[in-house]
Amino acid sequence: MEWADGTRRCRWANPKNPAYIAYHDNEWGVPLHDDRALFELLILETFQAGLSWECVLNKRPAFREAFEGFYPEQVAAFGEEKQAQLAQNAAIIRNRRKIKAAVKNAAVFLDIQKEWGSFDAWLWHWTEGKSIAEYGPASSPLSDAISKDLKGRGMSFVGTTVVYAYLQAAGVINGHEPGCFLAP
Repeated sequence: MEWADGTRRCRWANPKNPAYIAYHDNEWGVPLHDDRALFELLILETFQAGLSWECVLNKRPAFREAFEGFYPEQVAAFGEEKQAQLAQNAAIIRNRRKIKAAVKNAAVFLDIQKEWGSFDAWLWHWTEGKSIAEYGPASSPLSDAISKDLKGRGMSFVGTTVVYAYLQAAGVINGHEPGCFLAP
């Protein structure tokens, strides 16, 4: 789809939302290797489950503030009081189960870092450090395997569809539509 600026982008990027356009053009599908940023995306994708990514993206600044910059060590230490405060924060998605999962998932994330040296090393080992070009599906054998591994380690809200979206967001999978200026 060609936009007013002459650029061909994926159909899902809302042309009326500058934040969404910037996300599409500069972040989505770009290989990401920073553990803090990978953690942020993982938590945001779990909050996205059942909602639109645009909704989560629009709330990302509030999430960053509420989750203290998405440092996994800090999130893993969120106690019941902090979780209750988050559940009252109208600027974020106030799903208590997802908030609790974010805290547990942070602890598992830290365990993976200890085991592999970094979360990045663990994540990218699945594809031998290479991005995969794939357009169309909402899950794959890769997202099935990663989802199973994460669930086995104790994470929640990491079903295969959430994991697939995460892999696309983190650039492990380049899922830009054919014709998009970022398509492989």
